[in-house]
Amino acid sequence: MTEQTFTPALGRVAPNRFYDPVVALTRERLWRALSAMHVAPQPEDVIVDVGCGTGSLALLLHRIEPRARIIGVDPDPDMLARARRKAAATGARGGAAPQWHVGMGDALAPLLGAGSASTVVSSLVLHQCPLAVKRAILASMAEVLRPGGRLVIADYGLQRTALMRLAFRTVQLADGRADTQPQAEGVLPGLIREAGFREVREAEVVPTATGSISVYLARRD
Repeated sequence: MTEQTFTPALGRVAPNRFYDPVVALTRERLWRALSAMHVAPQPEDVIVDVGCGTGSLALLLHRIEPRARIIGVDPDPDMLARARRKAAATGARGGAAPQWHVGMGDALAPLLGAGSASTVVSSLVLHQCPLAVKRAILASMAEVLRPGGRLVIADYGLQRTALMRLAFRTVQLADGRADTQPQAEGVLPGLIREAGFREVREAEVVPTATGSISVYLARRD
């Protein structure tokens, strides 16, 4: 994957400036809070947010534990500029503030160093990617994690009911059926295991107006 091939945050339907208001419609406060609960950041942690977008999750984790080192990675400079403005507005400045890097999810180790992170988080990224790129990103997450490091992913998962499958069509309209349908069929846990993770489980399922969002947990071997 290159910086020219990533899918924009809102796919085909809207410019990036509408990202935060649109994502708020997905019960964002709930699934982000659940994700942060499972991350449970500690002072010594190095937490990498892959596809951090406008920085909402990274900034939430920083508020919970300001002493943790939080690193946001995203291929879109415009989204990172928005993340920096949000950080400044909340007073997150200086050496303890989250760091923001332009980079691809499938090339984390060259950017940050292999085995450098204690936790990797990601939200609403993998459903936009082709299967081969999903695999590459998960392998990159495993590479950047320390042995025993934690993975927390919040994304669209298995759409268990007719209502959620119908709601998920709005996401497929934005991001395309080819990339999104495997996740609607429940492919993510298997892909996470294939990437070398253990203790893989779906810890939360949050029904939303755009389909159900799952929080997946795992540890690196």
